[in-house]
Amino acid sequence: MTKDNQIKPNHNLILENRKSLSISGITDVDSFDDRAVCLYTQLGELTIQGKELHIDSISVETGNMTITGDIWAVIYGDKDRHGPLSALGRLFR
Repeated sequence: MTKDNQIKPNHNLILENRKSLSISGITDVDSFDDRAVCLYTQLGELTIQGKELHIDSISVETGNMTITGDIWAVIYGDKDRHGPLSALGRLFR
């Protein structure tokens, strides 16, 4: 808990054999294709880069996502930037 008695958001990554990535705490998906998935988490920007990337599952209720493919990089951006609230982002709230 923070000093304001607010629960800190959970954000976790589990990368298995550089082929499967499970992510929690997603608030919005900015863009995706077979080479990059750009999204926002409760703790800021996150970009996954690779080859033949595919979003296998996404849960609106929990903010969880599973990505498979040849994962080359997991890059965090600005932790204070949570992105615009798109239609998909509104579903995660």
